[in-house]
Amino acid sequence: MLSPELLSQGYEAGIFPMADRLGRIEWYAVSRRALFPLSGVGMSRSLLKVIRQAKYEVKFDTDFEGVMRGCFRPGDNWLTEEFVSAYTACHQQGWAHCSEAWYEGKLVGGVYGLAVGGCFCAESMFFRERDASKVALAALVEECRMLGFTLFDAQIMNPHLRSLGAFEVELAEYESRLRGALTVVTPWSLGRP
Repeated sequence: MLSPELLSQGYEAGIFPMADRLGRIEWYAVSRRALFPLSGVGMSRSLLKVIRQAKYEVKFDTDFEGVMRGCFRPGDNWLTEEFVSAYTACHQQGWAHCSEAWYEGKLVGGVYGLAVGGCFCAESMFFRERDASKVALAALVEECRMLGFTLFDAQIMNPHLRSLGAFEVELAEYESRLRGALTVVTPWSLGRP
């Protein structure tokens, strides 16, 4: 059963959980890890325009569970209620965080993850309005940079992440970067002062 303690141990070891179609939870260590540069998300002209126009109000940590539930898909989910319970408990302990995009008083996009030392492990994101998840992600990467994180982990590469500037490193390099990041403490991290 997932718990904050188990999640902490797993992420510190460089692995992450996902549920299969039957809801069984497995832990994964992928051979190539997707990371975002803390210098910022790659932005298209249209995304820059949306950010400059301040179409969305960006908030942090005001509706963590809402962001998680927004990430559920109609089918083929890797999230379960057990994930919601465990990650929400981590949020209550102060080391799971989210970035939210709001439009006309409604949550329309967001991204959430865990802060383990100086590594932010982004889990999933969603949108209900165009570019809302991208705005939330850009804000989250910037916030992590300002808070002193040294690593922003996006786990598994896909074309969407690549289009936003994510890059891949081999597992050995990720593990080395993670070891260094675990020596860092940020205001959002597990074990913060």
